[in-house]
Amino acid sequence: MAAPRAVWKGFLKVGSVSCGVKLVGATSEAGKVHFKILNREGGLPVKSAYVDEETGDVVPSEDQIKGYEAEKGDFIEIEPDEIKKLKLTSQHTLEVSEFVALDDIDTRYLEKPYYVIPADGAAVEAFTVLREAMKRKRVAARSCVVLYQRGREVVIQPFGKGMLLTELRTPNEMVSESSVFDDLKSPKYDEDLLEIASLLIDKKVTKFDPSKFEDTYEDALIAMIDAKRKGKKAPKPVPQPKENVVDLASVLRQSLEKEGIKRQHKAKAGRKSA
Repeated sequence: MAAPRAVWKGFLKVGSVSCGVKLVGATSEAGKVHFKILNREGGLPVKSAYVDEETGDVVPSEDQIKGYEAEKGDFIEIEPDEIKKLKLTSQHTLEVSEFVALDDIDTRYLEKPYYVIPADGAAVEAFTVLREAMKRKRVAARSCVVLYQRGREVVIQPFGKGMLLTELRTPNEMVSESSVFDDLKSPKYDEDLLEIASLLIDKKVTKFDPSKFEDTYEDALIAMIDAKRKGKKAPKPVPQPKENVVDLASVLRQSLEKEGIKRQHKAKAGRKSA
């Protein structure tokens, strides 16, 4: 199997220390099921095309330009060359502007990961020293990289024998949690039920293990395609989840029995505001 191709080559620079590095994509769509659009009549693939909304005529690619709708039906035309002028030229330095504690990183902003490795043998020593120092301090480096002609804010952290660079979302891409959570009520709960729920959680605490992850939708697609190929009926759909629990106390106690958990002592009944 061929080694993954580097998507970026340049230098990682911290103060006066720099080393050559390469970025390699950490994700792949190769294992996903991909569909083509077919004409139901004849079963042949169809091609997408841009058509004029008014005339219905197909517009050739050389006649297509981008447009920003400033007002309803009023577009500002943007030529391809105008956009190209805005794109950053290829920069080849990951200049570290600051370090942040790993525990302080808001995971909502993490987007796309890349592996970072030394570019060549001469870069290994400096790369290793920087990685181990960051690992010892439990910090990630903050920087910006130009990928596909666009500047992207990133964090870089130690990861195994290399490092992991992750693109960051910008604040204007995020929905404020207050706009979602502010209307949530804070109901009272029973401390006795809280103790039972805590026991159930303790029973199921384990290590984060991605090897156990399942893509149930992808698996269902493959099973359906395989059944169709063999002329069999498609597998039955996954049952819908049950409705909300009505008698929480009863369900929690049943769960304790099912898991074989015995309570060491009974907490005093009480109520507390969340």
